[in-house]
Amino acid sequence: MRHFDLVIIGSGSGNTLPDERFAALDIAIVEEGVFGGTCLNVGCIPTKMYVYAADIARKITTADRFGIDATVDKVRWVDIRDRIFNRIDPISEGGRSYRESGSPNITLYSGHAEFTGPKQLVVAFPDGRREEISADRFVLAAGSRPVIPSAIAESGAPYCTSDTVLRMAELPGRMVIVGGGYISAEFAHVFSALGVEVTIVTRGPALLRHLDETLSERFTELAAARWDVRTNVEPVGCLERTDTGIQLALSDGSTADGDVLLVAAGRMPNGDRLGLAAAGVAVEPGGRVVVDEYQRTSVEGIYALGDLSSPHLLKHVANHEAKVVAHNLLHPDAPRRTDHRFVPSAVFTSPTLASVGLTEAECRERGIRYVRAIQDYSSVAFGWAMEDTTGFCKLLADPATGQLLGAHLLGPEASTVIQPLIQAMSFGLPAREMADGQYWIHPALPELIENALLSLPLD
Repeated sequence: MRHFDLVIIGSGSGNTLPDERFAALDIAIVEEGVFGGTCLNVGCIPTKMYVYAADIARKITTADRFGIDATVDKVRWVDIRDRIFNRIDPISEGGRSYRESGSPNITLYSGHAEFTGPKQLVVAFPDGRREEISADRFVLAAGSRPVIPSAIAESGAPYCTSDTVLRMAELPGRMVIVGGGYISAEFAHVFSALGVEVTIVTRGPALLRHLDETLSERFTELAAARWDVRTNVEPVGCLERTDTGIQLALSDGSTADGDVLLVAAGRMPNGDRLGLAAAGVAVEPGGRVVVDEYQRTSVEGIYALGDLSSPHLLKHVANHEAKVVAHNLLHPDAPRRTDHRFVPSAVFTSPTLASVGLTEAECRERGIRYVRAIQDYSSVAFGWAMEDTTGFCKLLADPATGQLLGAHLLGPEASTVIQPLIQAMSFGLPAREMADGQYWIHPALPELIENALLSLPLD
């Protein structure tokens, strides 16, 4: 059995750990799937490249309100797809090749890892070979996978997930999307903008319910005007019909029909696939690995990061945690804590949504005294230029100190416009000082933030 100083399971953010500081260590990386992790191959990067193409298509088809008559003559799906993966696939393969031959202290195992004891595991290769390895320390960064509702999984009917839909051979005419979260919202925008008739099925009363209630309510209204949105229902069965494609039976007795079924019902951590009981690593019932503020698991010398252990399934969170783990591996006597106080997120649909900090419901539940301000895009000059009538910025603040508690945006460029608010919250800059202590370019879109800050009814 070969012994290593460090074994890393997963090649996403886990692959960023072994830099020149780790050159003296004998390291193994175990990767079961495509090299580079979710973000590079099936997540953030390819989906946002699709979103950008969809944004362009939607701008063209809605240009008439600006006095411009324009049409989308043709969507070349294969060209869109190949533009994306002809860039991504070489990066993935280049990363694999580098770890195979360009990192002399690193051994890459392309197989499935499963623990067989406290500090040892077996790697099962696709060709049936198995090899046992051990190590002094481990980093678990094996990511997550799509959740498939049992009614769909047991039906035997074909379906796509966010892991597979990106490489479809052709664009369907109709698509049924199961799920009401950010994955559903982003793909509904992508495919509808490219000409697909979209139906969304969600068991909740609204879309994007993890966001602040005002964002969720407004987005659900806008989505219902654009797509066929079915709320408060869930799949009870699924049939493949040669004449009508896929027919999804719903709990209210209705059906949803489409050429393609996309399951976007969330993701679950891969903790249940690693044999962690044999290692003694504590795992929550849903498969999430339990970690402390230093990213340490219940077993000394075993760390975890990213989707496998974090409630925030976000690449920027995994990258932050990877930096903390790297430091703590090198400096175990002076460990650093992860900082999850102000984790921002964005949903790249149409319109874009972005959030950081507490929602209004969370403030109420925790008994936190707060004030709020809502500023519409249409209240600033650049909002007039965009003819935006639905976007807004919502701020929550402590009325006594002026410290921001939460920021929630819906509208064009929301993921960019929110950044100064993230900075203010992270560094403790009060609302009035932020608004009055700097210039705000006129008539740029950040004036929306300035006016929202000034509208807060502080003590």
